[in-house]
Amino acid sequence: MQSELYTVPATVIECQLAGYLGVKVEKVPESYNAGYSMYVAAWPLVETYPGARFQTGLFGTWMFAQNDGPLPDRKLYSDIEGGLGWWRDTRFATETPKFIMGGVALDFVAWANGPGAGKGRDWDKPTGLYGVAQLSPWVLWPPDGLNLKQGTCGELWGYGYLSLPLITPKATTAGQPVPTGGNCWTLFLNTGNFKGPVAFFTPYFFSSVTAGDPSLAGLFLDARPSRPNRQIQMETQYIPAAHATDSRGDRYARIAPTSFPGGLPDESALLHRPTVYNSKALREGVAAWLDGDGPPVSGVLNIEGATEQAVVGESLACWAIFDFGTPRDDRPLLDWKSITTGAALDKETFVYRWNEALCKPAGQGPLVTLPEYYRLVGGKDAKPRWVPVPPADVPAETRLVEVDFATRGRTSNEPYVTPDSPESCWKTPGPVAGPFTARPGDGSTVIYYWYRFADQPALLNADLSDAEREELQCRVEKIHRQWRKDLEYLPPPQTGKLADIDSALIVTPPKGLEAGYVPIVTWQGIAD
Repeated sequence: MQSELYTVPATVIECQLAGYLGVKVEKVPESYNAGYSMYVAAWPLVETYPGARFQTGLFGTWMFAQNDGPLPDRKLYSDIEGGLGWWRDTRFATETPKFIMGGVALDFVAWANGPGAGKGRDWDKPTGLYGVAQLSPWVLWPPDGLNLKQGTCGELWGYGYLSLPLITPKATTAGQPVPTGGNCWTLFLNTGNFKGPVAFFTPYFFSSVTAGDPSLAGLFLDARPSRPNRQIQMETQYIPAAHATDSRGDRYARIAPTSFPGGLPDESALLHRPTVYNSKALREGVAAWLDGDGPPVSGVLNIEGATEQAVVGESLACWAIFDFGTPRDDRPLLDWKSITTGAALDKETFVYRWNEALCKPAGQGPLVTLPEYYRLVGGKDAKPRWVPVPPADVPAETRLVEVDFATRGRTSNEPYVTPDSPESCWKTPGPVAGPFTARPGDGSTVIYYWYRFADQPALLNADLSDAEREELQCRVEKIHRQWRKDLEYLPPPQTGKLADIDSALIVTPPKGLEAGYVPIVTWQGIAD
């Protein structure tokens, strides 16, 4: 029988593997509240991309605003999360992960994943689609996510967010007498073929909700520093799984082939050099330079304003196999400790130490594959858990061996299309060069144009006056002339090899547009 998601025999019930894996790092003083950076492994988690329901991040974090005063008695969820992974709205997915920025406005009323990418694709209701401004003149950002080089397998992806003083704080928000802060939380990357700042969240993305509720002014990341002590976890929402019960009443499960880095020590790092910063690391020097009160700044972070968070070890492991809709407390966990133990390889690096009797080489690169088959044990006196078993121990009558996880639920090939009306912010004042075409390794085609930095659509929707945009334009031209794409902005890794951005997304500004201009994607789809 063919189910909604993948091919299973009639005796088998489709289900899912989901949960969290976490890393514990030492806490640092709250004064390190101007951003963070870290290196995380990028790898093909599943052997074959299993379709549109597949959603999981690799190791990442959640950066929240640091508030030290009284707060309203209500939910105030807003942060920067995102990271490496696969999402249900990914349209051109492969086994190689992509990267998104993942900014969340108050209680998910909007989210922004990158320049021109956010909640939904309705440009009449752009909830987050204008939340990120392109800063780099060298990196092209597709709306489906920033592509890594296809085949990336265990290399380290260096990234973090620093607050740059690009936009001056405002006394108004959307015409209301409610202030908006000047934090431009900027994504910095350290990869094998690009280093430096890429894009930033406009302060208005976080503050726009305060125009309708002034009591919330000053509580979000536009105005507040960041909490330095963050959770570092791998959040998995869905990996395909299936279970069946034999004639004796014993339940067995099978998961889609799932792998992790697990080779030599320098090939197995999952987290490396988690670091947090205070304003001396970058913001103070950049502010003085851009204001004309200090010398030019290279952009390289000052280590006197940085401190590393020493890796302690594993903080949690709660992956579970369960039926759709099962309450969290009723989900039987994997017997994770029998499979692996998370540990600090050194104070800078987190690894898993795998049970070699259960976890086998994946056949590609420095990966190991988790056990595929499990038996549910426990009962009245012990909480049920899934224990790995050899394939030979799974009764043939369950027919779990016949499950094919790779046949259903492929993603849509519907293109990403931006407004084409002559009156739209995409056309007025519009680009200065293009169209140009790029073809990343996910099989899509990307069409982009070069815009004057201050005239890009995100900044035309950032609640800025013409004068404020021109001031911003002057500041960014200084940065473009001074900051190169090959400097070690972030503290470099001490182990492993850096991952690469898909080379099709590394671009060169046209002659005469080297400073003050940026590439903006207007279409992504499958070309005829």
